[in-house]
Amino acid sequence: MLLDFHWAQAYLLWLLPLVLLPWFNHNQDKTVAWVDFIPADPISKFIGLALKLLASIVLLSLILALAGPYLPEKKVERVAEGAEIVLLFDRSRSMDDAFAVKGQATMRTVARKDSKRRVAKSFLTEFVKKRPDDRFGFVLFSSDAIDLLPLTYSKEAILATINASALGKGLSETNMAKALIKAADMYQGQVYRGSRIVMLVSDGGQELDEEQQIKIKALYQDLNITLYWIYMRSMQGMTLDEADDDNLLWLDTPERKLHTFFNDIKTPYRAFEVESVKTFSEALDEIDKQHYQTLIVEETLPREPKERPFYWLALFAILLLALAQLYTVWGVRKAHE
Repeated sequence: MLLDFHWAQAYLLWLLPLVLLPWFNHNQDKTVAWVDFIPADPISKFIGLALKLLASIVLLSLILALAGPYLPEKKVERVAEGAEIVLLFDRSRSMDDAFAVKGQATMRTVARKDSKRRVAKSFLTEFVKKRPDDRFGFVLFSSDAIDLLPLTYSKEAILATINASALGKGLSETNMAKALIKAADMYQGQVYRGSRIVMLVSDGGQELDEEQQIKIKALYQDLNITLYWIYMRSMQGMTLDEADDDNLLWLDTPERKLHTFFNDIKTPYRAFEVESVKTFSEALDEIDKQHYQTLIVEETLPREPKERPFYWLALFAILLLALAQLYTVWGVRKAHE
């Protein structure tokens, strides 16, 4: 068992020879004229050896405890139900606008709770909390894409990242192509453990050139990624599907072109058009229901200190020695009465 331990203060193990001290005592042998006067007393010899052994146990336990034994951090795998999800969050300036509600004018709301980014932050936080076994990554994008958090099982880390992503003001430009590539790249070189998802949260689109389209298609197909787009509408009445309205002004919008491209990737894809808090919640609930596939979860078990059992053993041995000493004192007093 001791061979499994690591030692925080390993140099203290050089003190281990001290456990032999109780066995080196002064010679108390008596010269007796007639050895027949000395009765055989095996019980006393046994008690003497036991007391020396207890003293050695005390020294051994204290030295081992002070040396700081511990089991090192290790990774373990277990079977669970969930998915691996990269949250792809839009922080362009338009996400500071009020979340589209029917009959409400759009306005800049950087400091208000009803801005798109703050609504998205609240619902993504709840979504993460509901999925204890998922592995999350986070990519923030506007004019550039930043992989803020690589894939991790740490819920504290992903929740803190989501909260931080809603701070400050957004930038005017959006680089959707770079963001989609950056999100997919998080799965590069990763062991395939189960369902892989990129969840795009954005209120706009971008027209991609042919080179960008080819690269994104190849990545999402090769890495077996499911793509979800939570589209937070900026314009009332506009839908991503052309068949749903007859407004010719919207036929050429970047959002529709991006939606059409996603449908052509030939990888699982679904868009959720959200225009209120209710529809946003329903979209995340729908995604939550669909992705509870069996996957292998890798957990990191923290370093585990192991000095406590040695302190308890030393305390127990000291108590026995103390009781033996008290009994000796009591016996001497009785003998002199």
